Amino acid sequence: MSVKPAAESIEGVRVVDLREHAEARGSFTELFRAEWFPQADWTNTQCNRSVSVRGVVRGLHFHRQQVDFWHCIDGRVKVGLYDLRRSSPSCGVGQTFDLRAEEPTGLYIPQGVAHGYLALTDMTIFYVVNRYYNPNDEFGVTWNDPELGLNWVSDEVDLADVLVSERDASNPRLDELTDRPE
Repeated sequence: MSVKPAAESIEGVRVVDLREHAEARGSFTELFRAEWFPQADWTNTQCNRSVSVRGVVRGLHFHRQQVDFWHCIDGRVKVGLYDLRRSSPSCGVGQTFDLRAEEPTGLYIPQGVAHGYLALTDMTIFYVVNRYYNPNDEFGVTWNDPELGLNWVSDEVDLADVLVSERDASNPRLDELTDRPE
């Protein structure tokens, strides 16, 4: 297992190459350890599972108090990240990359970084957060705002046909955010 900055890294985003131990009966993979991310307080840890059909977009969401650690356990997903933190050296940087179940990888997302995904196939993400769910710490920005510069293009999904929740569809554009995270 190795924890490293993501390519074209947004400050604080980390990719974890997880070790899969395969044998005749199947395999075992350790998905998460709090000690991998000592910068976060894991006192009120919560684990979640999100299942989406091909073509679903979730996000972009961001939190002021919560960090996320994602692992795709089934299918393939294109992740979009954008650093909203005014004090970050990577403020204004956006990036996309793929997570695939067949390549065991974890993704650590610090607070203040907007995050979301496009399901390239039917897929499932397992994720750990360091705070219990709090609707007062759930914010969003429009996933396809051109100002973010996120490359969502994929041969697998026609962007004209994506499925977005009513809540996410009503997220503001970047220039409409009134209180960006520090």
